[in-house]
Amino acid sequence: MSAGQLLVDPVEAAHRLLGATLTGRGVGGIVVEVEAYGGVPDGPWPDAAAHSYRGLSGRNAVMFGPPGRLYTYRSHGIHVCANVSCGPDGTAAAVLLRAAVVTDGVDVAQDRRGPAVRTAGLARGPGNLCSALGITMADNGIDLFDADSPVRLTLRATDGAVGGPRVGVSQAADRPWRFWLAGRPEVSAYRRSPRAPAAGASD
Repeated sequence: MSAGQLLVDPVEAAHRLLGATLTGRGVGGIVVEVEAYGGVPDGPWPDAAAHSYRGLSGRNAVMFGPPGRLYTYRSHGIHVCANVSCGPDGTAAAVLLRAAVVTDGVDVAQDRRGPAVRTAGLARGPGNLCSALGITMADNGIDLFDADSPVRLTLRATDGAVGGPRVGVSQAADRPWRFWLAGRPEVSAYRRSPRAPAAGASD
């Protein structure tokens, strides 16, 4: 499969990324949790929770395509998080990689995360996923389908997806754009942002 498989809306791209194999710097894993994000108010998928909602900038340019590129950012100025761009080139959309099960290089991931972290928690949560796989801010914009990239993605069809609201967003907080594979202990817990409206009062 190629980046062309992600030339779709962010929700469909999120489903296609579940079960994908992600490989980075000696560690491989299977993606088990993702979140879809759209773009600008006048685009096909307006999304007030997306970094791209206010338009193109130097920070979010990768979200505008082409599909299959890695968009990295720092959460709270500390943790690196990784997204995969999707949709047509020039249209903002991406999928946040929230959790993975480490299948190869467990010892390498353990060294990066620390000896006290249990195996199921090595790549649970977007910051921990990047830490386990050695993904850094310098990887922003790389082509995940290029065989020479330090971080690579292989899409694989899978079943058993479950959906619900995204974690920690204060806008569009009820939108069921978080997806995960049922029964996986690596999936992170749902936490609603304290700044979000009461459940049912958001889109």
